[in-house]
Amino acid sequence: VDGDLIRRIPKLKMIHSEGVAFNGIDIQAARERGVFVCNNQGCNAGAVAEQAIFLMLSLLRRGIPGDRAVREGRQIQMKEQAMVEGITELGDCKIGLIGFGHIGQSVARIALAFGMRVLVCVPHPKAGWDDVRFVTLDELLADSDVVSLHCPLTGENRGMIGEAAIAAMKRGVRVINTARGPLVDENAMAAALESGKVAGYMADVLGEEPPAHGSPLLGMKNAILTPHVAWAPLQTRQRLLNIVVGNVTAFVKGAPTNVVNG
Repeated sequence: VDGDLIRRIPKLKMIHSEGVAFNGIDIQAARERGVFVCNNQGCNAGAVAEQAIFLMLSLLRRGIPGDRAVREGRQIQMKEQAMVEGITELGDCKIGLIGFGHIGQSVARIALAFGMRVLVCVPHPKAGWDDVRFVTLDELLADSDVVSLHCPLTGENRGMIGEAAIAAMKRGVRVINTARGPLVDENAMAAALESGKVAGYMADVLGEEPPAHGSPLLGMKNAILTPHVAWAPLQTRQRLLNIVVGNVTAFVKGAPTNVVNG
């Protein structure tokens, strides 16, 4: 929904994102035309947080390689490898959350319940979160065992997890992306997975969906990719529809909520 489309609809009064993201809408053009742009803020927070924790556990517990080993008759070898190399508990990890909106906060609550130490990078620390530590991005990258992305995609942070950010991370870090694919430079991530700098990358989102043949992450055994389903539980989608319908009703009666363009 770009500026050209918005200008071609003279009676347009409101644009509603089908989800939380609104990076596909030209909010500045809408503002200039006096058009409300709204989203479903918070509707999928619990579902996406569950997916992020699921991805972390799958990485740390070697869920997919373990399943493959059993099916291929390598159960004992895989078990012995896990005993020699060790499997990490969530409670032994520091998790760094980049972004701390509804989803990031939901992840923090679950992570704290697992006994994880939670670091947060966000422009303005939030009150009431004494159990987490608000840090700079450099501090978060250097100190986290797991880095999890929970920020919107903007022109400024596209590719923010690239060569420089990865170089600043611990060797053996795990990276989780349930936010937006283009936040990660996938070529740089593939190189880091190949070198072992990043022990595992798990993403529910990619820079191009579906990924093109030859996409750098597709051949990486330590990259596990899910099909952008974190938001998709039935209850979440019903909640999303209820919010949209309720917000259209609110607009007709006066003014909508969850306005993202001022």
